[in-house]
Amino acid sequence: MRNPLVEATAHGAGIAPGEGAKMPTRAPLAPQIPIDLPRTEFVYEALVDLGEGFLKLGKGPLGERTLVPITGGKFAGPRISGTVLGGGADRQLIRADGATLLNALYEMKTDDGAIISVNNRMLVTKRADGAPYCFSQLEITAPAGPHDWLNHLVFVGDLYFDEAHPEVVLIRVYSLN
Repeated sequence: MRNPLVEATAHGAGIAPGEGAKMPTRAPLAPQIPIDLPRTEFVYEALVDLGEGFLKLGKGPLGERTLVPITGGKFAGPRISGTVLGGGADRQLIRADGATLLNALYEMKTDDGAIISVNNRMLVTKRADGAPYCFSQLEITAPAGPHDWLNHLVFVGDLYFDEAHPEVVLIRVYSLN
């Protein structure tokens, strides 16, 4: 089956169709399609309270596992605000290379009473210069109604924490536009 995008890309890069082994001499691979970098828009920030009872789940084949209870908190942004509900948890996997994978699943209640579910998957590690690298991809599910707009966007986030105060973390969430 012919793929016109591949053929147009190859042609635009000076490669005859079917000559897949040759690499183009210039980038990008599809010069006829402009690169449109995603833009972000601030959605909300959350101060999330973590419980003291970290539960060590033991070492598995992928690393050390820990369960951290989410006990509450608050969130606010230009279009949405409310409280973080207790009862969620952050599942942490500390890999052999020192990086930590977080998978936090919890609910937030908006000021108008809607319950929003959040699944926040994050990588926490260090950059080559030693600076922290804490970025995530969030799946946010809202009920039909005034917050339905949350169901139609892709979200990324970052995390700020102070090791002297492990009972709370700051999460900032942005939509990709």
